[in-house]
Amino acid sequence: MAVRLQGERVILRDITAGDIPDLYYHYHESPDREHLKWNGPYQELDWVSLMDFAKDYEDLLLTARTHQPRSRLIIEIDGKVRGTVGRYWVSEVTNWFEIGIVIYDSNYWSGGYGTEAFRMWMNYLFTELDTVRLGIGTWSGNERMMRLAAKCGMKEEARVRKARIVRGEYYDAIKMGILREEWESMPFARNGVGQA
Repeated sequence: MAVRLQGERVILRDITAGDIPDLYYHYHESPDREHLKWNGPYQELDWVSLMDFAKDYEDLLLTARTHQPRSRLIIEIDGKVRGTVGRYWVSEVTNWFEIGIVIYDSNYWSGGYGTEAFRMWMNYLFTELDTVRLGIGTWSGNERMMRLAAKCGMKEEARVRKARIVRGEYYDAIKMGILREEWESMPFARNGVGQA
């Protein structure tokens, strides 16, 4: 029942109750909250108490006791919570969801950890779900995310010009995606890991 995916340097695993204070710290207390400037910065993050923050994770903690495919996993690096991967619905009617990644600790950026974690996540989702595609939604200022998606085989599928406002400037909304048959042709698709 528990999900724990071992990569070369990264572990993807279920979220536990013990992770909630660490996650809260990264969103509301850490001096290093650079990730908030890149991961959906056009959505304001309101302060909440730890108790209210924990309520948002109740369903995830229950899912971790089942055989259901996960919608979010912890990224563990060097034995600590360093980020998460997730998926969210765009349209349940058409079985369309998008995926994302955030590494909270900026010391672990640009070192290949995100590429390994994202490939593992994509492999897990294509294995566990009957989906024909995976995609992301980001903004044109987040070049790091677009490069990561491209490294994982995604192609730009749509660009909506000047659809996002970040720190007072307009940016394009970007959609990137990959089809199952494209993923299966990738050399790293068997185990979801590979060289960055």
